[in-house]
Amino acid sequence: MVYGEITVENSTLDDQVLLKSDGMPTYNFANVVDDHLMHITHIIRGSEYLSSNPKYLLLYKAFGWEAPEYIHLPLINGKNPDGTISKLSKRHGAVSFQALLEQGYIPEGIINYIAMLGWSPKSEQEIFTMDELIAQFSVSGIHKSPAVFDYQKLDWVNGKHISMMDPAVFRTLALPFSGMEGTALESKWEKTASLLQSRIGKMSEIPEKTAFLHELPDYSTELFINKKNKSTLETSAAILKKAANTLSTVDDWSEEVLLDTVTGMASEAGLKIGPFTWPIRIALSGLLVTPGGAIDLLYILGKEESLRRITKAIEKI
Repeated sequence: MVYGEITVENSTLDDQVLLKSDGMPTYNFANVVDDHLMHITHIIRGSEYLSSNPKYLLLYKAFGWEAPEYIHLPLINGKNPDGTISKLSKRHGAVSFQALLEQGYIPEGIINYIAMLGWSPKSEQEIFTMDELIAQFSVSGIHKSPAVFDYQKLDWVNGKHISMMDPAVFRTLALPFSGMEGTALESKWEKTASLLQSRIGKMSEIPEKTAFLHELPDYSTELFINKKNKSTLETSAAILKKAANTLSTVDDWSEEVLLDTVTGMASEAGLKIGPFTWPIRIALSGLLVTPGGAIDLLYILGKEESLRRITKAIEKI
């Protein structure tokens, strides 16, 4: 049903051995009888078994039985470090569903990606729910040539499914990866999870993205320098001193109050919120890229830790 009609000359086939010397049937013989007795209508397997099909069909014909429909699927290859392609194996990474789950992929993402290996829908759609896959799948869309397992593509597809998850379900599944369970930060997990959900390709990326919340990494003051925001070490120091003085007087450490307070400071300094919060975000995270902005990080870290990190940044500069 995939490769079309294939003709093989009988003269190229060896005589089949049906029974072994001990009287036990060979696999090829038992396989045909077993499938017939179980009323198998379709056989789906890898294209490497195409060469054995003539033997099966001759047996069905000899018995006078109706042969099942055959669907031979293209192989899945892996990409080697040197760029060459070979049959997928453990050296290419995870090759089982369970191993992919352990790497932080979710079932919906894995199924969606694997369904697209060697099959194409009749549309440009790439992200499917299970019901959509069932509705759109057709054998006619199966490719003849091998597919290549691409982990970057899997990350993208899986990330789309993570972003589509119910936020409450995501929070439950992602919490064990965050390291925030049982810590003071757990009370801010709902906010942290909302920042992470659209920013990860798999759950196992969460520890790296939340590590700075647990411990401020050692960082270079060069991060404070940013041409786009006209940020220098001098302007950063001034902003951080103003932030430390003003934020130390804030009692209600809510997102709303923090936003109003920081917006007010930016306005007093004659700056837009982006350039003003650049050095604050760097001071709080020690990173160039973070999930969330300065207001988010202030809220998650809390007053005491935020002021400690801002003071440390002033000392660094």
